[in-house]
Amino acid sequence: MALPTGTVTFLFTDIEGSTRLLDELGDRYAEVLAEHHRLMRQSFEPHGGAEVDTAGDAFFVAFGRASDAVAAAAAAQEALAPSGLQVRMGIHTGEPLLTETGYVGMDVHRAARVMAAGHGGQVLISQATRELLDADFQLADLGEHRLKDLSEPQRLFQLGTAEFPRLKTLNQTNLPVQSTALVGREAELEALASLLGDHRLVTLVGPGGSGKTRLALQIAADTADDFEDGVFWVSAQAITDPALVERSIAHAVGAQDGLARSLGNRRMLLVLDNLEQVLGCAPTVASLLAETPHVKVVATSREPLRVSGEQRFPVAPLPMDAAAALFLERAQAADPGFRPDPAVELICRRLDGLPLAVELAAARVTLLGPAELLARLDRALPLLTGGRRDAPERQRTLRGTIEWSYELLDPEEQRLFRGLAVFGASFDVDAALDICAADLDTLQSLVDKSLLRRWGSGRFGMLETISEYAREQLGASAEGRELAERHARYYLRVAESANLSADSLDQGQRHDVVLPEQDNLRRALDWCAETDPELGLRIAVALENFWMTDDPREGRQRVESMLARTQDLDPRLRAQALRTLGGCLYIAGDFEAGVRLVEEALAGFEAVGDEAAISHLLHRLAMEAIRVRNYEEAHRLEEESLAIGRRLGVRSGETLGLSTLAEVAWAEGDTEQALALKAESARLASEIGFTWWEAGALHDLAEWSLELGRFEEAERRALAALRVGAAIGDRMHQVFLLALLVRTALERGDGLRAGVLWGAVEREEERGAIGQWETYREEIRTSILEGADAAFEQGRARGRTLTLADAVAEALS
Repeated sequence: MALPTGTVTFLFTDIEGSTRLLDELGDRYAEVLAEHHRLMRQSFEPHGGAEVDTAGDAFFVAFGRASDAVAAAAAAQEALAPSGLQVRMGIHTGEPLLTETGYVGMDVHRAARVMAAGHGGQVLISQATRELLDADFQLADLGEHRLKDLSEPQRLFQLGTAEFPRLKTLNQTNLPVQSTALVGREAELEALASLLGDHRLVTLVGPGGSGKTRLALQIAADTADDFEDGVFWVSAQAITDPALVERSIAHAVGAQDGLARSLGNRRMLLVLDNLEQVLGCAPTVASLLAETPHVKVVATSREPLRVSGEQRFPVAPLPMDAAAALFLERAQAADPGFRPDPAVELICRRLDGLPLAVELAAARVTLLGPAELLARLDRALPLLTGGRRDAPERQRTLRGTIEWSYELLDPEEQRLFRGLAVFGASFDVDAALDICAADLDTLQSLVDKSLLRRWGSGRFGMLETISEYAREQLGASAEGRELAERHARYYLRVAESANLSADSLDQGQRHDVVLPEQDNLRRALDWCAETDPELGLRIAVALENFWMTDDPREGRQRVESMLARTQDLDPRLRAQALRTLGGCLYIAGDFEAGVRLVEEALAGFEAVGDEAAISHLLHRLAMEAIRVRNYEEAHRLEEESLAIGRRLGVRSGETLGLSTLAEVAWAEGDTEQALALKAESARLASEIGFTWWEAGALHDLAEWSLELGRFEEAERRALAALRVGAAIGDRMHQVFLLALLVRTALERGDGLRAGVLWGAVEREEERGAIGQWETYREEIRTSILEGADAAFEQGRARGRTLTLADAVAEALS
């Protein structure tokens, strides 16, 4: 039967547990398989199904109509039922390219992945097929799922209403969405799966552009079912300091400091991508594996990590047939009318079968025919080998291929391409438009030519190989310094727009603005440290509250470094920097040094007459007076602060002042007044978006309610505070609040819950300093352990297996 063309519906099937069945049946398996084949063909042939391929126990069948494919699947399942064979089936509709060797295109891969997500006896149907069906079929909507081809979430349907286990799709992962399927790596995937079963560190080694990243992502997706605690991708593309690799891993998995303790006994796969520029992190990776018995790592690098237990996996270029298939698919994606051409194989040979080079060439088919493309390669490649003389030949060839691609751009595309190298790991459209004076058409053109990619998050970035070449071009151009400065000034505005400085607390805090831009902010700060420390200081000051919640130690280092490099600094900026530095020290528990800097900053603001800043720092000094139990001085300082703030109409000053007066009232025994003032401070903080302060005020209310014996109110306040603190990643607040919830649970007699939460706190504090927690933890620990019982100890053991994020989620549930 001729294979249908145009819109085609594919049916993929295979027997679930065929290996087990072979072991059970022995010689009888051949007879059972033959009967399976007979029943399958008997079911799809009457509905016009054309058998494309049969391999072992799997069928690949094409239909001209979606309804025929679904009817054939239903008939097949009915015919197979008496045999006891459990066959899973997947159906998807698309417009593939039909070649002499069969169908090619994303829709073929998609249909196979739909089938692979199901279970024996189950028929899964894609959204594309569902839209072509009428009401004759009883379908159950299974919702959206990420298939293991790493595509965007797909809505799946099930034929019939029978119940099956959860679909075999991706969950607990941050693996990025891929716009195309992996082509021609079946043997590598099989070999990698075997290696990953026997080794805990597998490093994919090969030249840039050989497809290491895509292969690593796919093996992670394919083996996701083996890692019950998830698979996570960490890109080191924008990292130059090996010390930041551990933090990047922790951010990806939802941990913070002390990564090994956080992961503990969890069964997890980490994909560490582009490690070649941070090979100094190798001891960190080895140490992590030594301390986490069930974590495995797939790494990609141009060089091996050279640590004990590493299994290297060389990623070779594609065989010519696979390279030609890749070219064909990518060319058809660019031009649906593209058809196979004898020149394609010659092009692939000229490109050494390197996947990136093949993709770049295929993107040009909208501009050049295959013969023209080959002619340009023939003329260009002998000249474009200007990489390092000690670099591998293929790496030098790839550089030439990228340079050839760059030379095909028009002048405006070239200008934008090299300009985009100013960014960190990723950027958004607005940043490109502003910093690089991009226009949307040129940006889209670079995406179409595979020089720029749009990630699943909607942000843009380059593959590292391409980015390296772009940085070379930018460094050799006249606009490099200007763009770096524009980049730094742009991200100063981004930082200021988040309102994380004490100068802009009335405008509402936006931690969500800063978190996606950390790479760009750090790149801007790095450039400023060497070139324009005053500009860098302005960025660091704008991020004042970010340092408090993320890592006050980094904030301290950044501000101290910039201050040391500046002379004749604007007095107000200097005062802001001293305030930021003092806050970082204070929040980290170095109270005396922090207060000295706050006092120095106060003098600076008094000298320039900045009353709003004076009001804020008087509040900070009032809080220190409370810490040392000088309540009369605290009251005096806060009243002075409030008077200034009210005169200026600074609402955050009112929030801070009410909180401090509440502290004084509490200390003096006026508990109801203290609760009322603190509640009003929390309300006002929420109203103006002063998120960090809202969490702190709710925390205080919870603690006071607990001391008054109002346990239900204490728990309610603590949970509210925990939600706010967790949303902005404030580690210190989260730990304090979990400890408070331990106490409320003990008061209610729930020793098991108390133990779980306390065990998680103990594990978290072992990961590293938690700021002011170290000042108070012994007192808290003593009070908690006095109420420990057998149930507490049982929960405590389980709690020590939880990450901070896990514990917070359990507390909030």
